[in-house]
Amino acid sequence: MPTTRRPLSRRAATGAVAASVAAIAIAGIAVSGAAASGGRDAAPDEGTLRADARELFDEWNGTLATGDPAAVDAMYAPDAVLLPTVSPGVHDTSADRLRYFEGFLANDPSGAITEDHVRSLGPDSISHSGLYTFTMGETGDVVAARFTFDWTRVDGEWRIVEHHSSKEPVAQ
Repeated sequence: MPTTRRPLSRRAATGAVAASVAAIAIAGIAVSGAAASGGRDAAPDEGTLRADARELFDEWNGTLATGDPAAVDAMYAPDAVLLPTVSPGVHDTSADRLRYFEGFLANDPSGAITEDHVRSLGPDSISHSGLYTFTMGETGDVVAARFTFDWTRVDGEWRIVEHHSSKEPVAQ
């Protein structure tokens, strides 16, 4: 015996259509989000980014401890820009950076981050900004400064592409 279907009420029909539209929209957002990210997972959370950025800073700081300007410069992309704390000018070539680090490393500097903020600029770029201090081993002087490191993966290796450091103004 054939079954007869009762027509849906207007309210039920509207609800069914709305539920279908919502399901399609959610599926579309998920698919477009996966396509936009190339199928990769979502961006790392802030804690992961901060840990990555601090690890890169520690690596850079470790190269300072070697006293080797070439080792420090190797952390920078070939066309990186360095705006150092206590030196005038823009250092945007390896030769400029080497000259700067020869003088800076003579002070036996050791850096420590006191406050930082990290942002992802994409899957292969991190911006790391904040406050750090340098203790100069030669004199014991402490220099408080603001910093920004922009890191980008170049040929699979993290390199500094922008590094700005400026003395922190004294609060008045």
